[in-house]
Amino acid sequence: MAKRPRRNHSPAFKAKVALAALKGEKTLAELAQQFDVHPNQVTQWKTQLLEGAAGVFGSGGGEAAASSVDLKSLHAKIGELTLENDFLEGALTKAGLLSAKR
Repeated sequence: MAKRPRRNHSPAFKAKVALAALKGEKTLAELAQQFDVHPNQVTQWKTQLLEGAAGVFGSGGGEAAASSVDLKSLHAKIGELTLENDFLEGALTKAGLLSAKR
């Protein structure tokens, strides 16, 4: 009996299999046959999904605070670049290198 080459499954596929296992409509053996994976793999993905499910709801507050700091620095950078553009536009218009129509 020849061994099957190692396969890499996408996260979307793993989630699909794990969710089907959580529903409980089919046995692990039926799911393994349907998705062409080993029953132990279905069990592992189901366990990983259950362990990681709390992170979906729990980490939302921490990311919002971190993103607001980034947002402030981005707004500051936008202000700087707007000032530079306005200054250069005025200087180039006075020098006659930039047409007034823009």
